Amino acid sequence: MYGPGAPEYCQAGEEEDEMAATERELAEDAQWKRIQQNTFTRWANEHLKQVSKHIGNLETDLSDGLRLIALIEVLSGKHLPKHNKRPTFKSQKLENVSVALQFLERDENIRIINIGEYPCTLPPLPCHHPATTLTSP
Repeated sequence: MYGPGAPEYCQAGEEEDEMAATERELAEDAQWKRIQQNTFTRWANEHLKQVSKHIGNLETDLSDGLRLIALIEVLSGKHLPKHNKRPTFKSQKLENVSVALQFLERDENIRIINIGEYPCTLPPLPCHHPATTLTSP
């Protein structure tokens, strides 16, 4: 159909097509993330069996750092530095996660470059090894 309003109709159709494509991409991305989460959770739980721990939900169960620390200890065969065994405050939970990530960087030489969409910036802690430095992008 030609005449007044025709360009708006075409433009609206193009926008709908773009929105549909974006929704498909998001759905595929969500499915891929769900598969990755399930795969990692099963893998982690296989290792956590050794210390009678379990992860049901990655976001909530790793948030206090305790299961993350347990997993790292099982995998590395080492005990992590002092951490809060019963964190109740958000600051204590974040400190535990920081202890775990810094252990990976310092003791296991695993660079944490980014997590999710945001760069991982760990505050430096006193280090006993002079050649060890934390860097962030």
